[in-house]
Amino acid sequence: MKAAVFAIASALSLAAGIACAEPVRDWHDLDKVHTHVVESIHEMEKARAANHYDMAGHGAKAEELLRQVERELHEAIEAAKAAK
Repeated sequence: MKAAVFAIASALSLAAGIACAEPVRDWHDLDKVHTHVVESIHEMEKARAANHYDMAGHGAKAEELLRQVERELHEAIEAAKAAK
């Protein structure tokens, strides 16, 4: 349970950090964020597996949203690379 709460809190703090971050100047900045999101997905997977339950669907929803963020960041990185 503690691991799941930690994983969710980590994901939320990452999202808040993205929202408050400095403007992106290079696709490498986005790539760093992408790496952190992928790490958060792995942490969420481990937390959900360790707890053997889904926290009333909230764990699955959080993981789904992280995967959506990962896809969007990937697309943004590819677009930024193509623009250079």
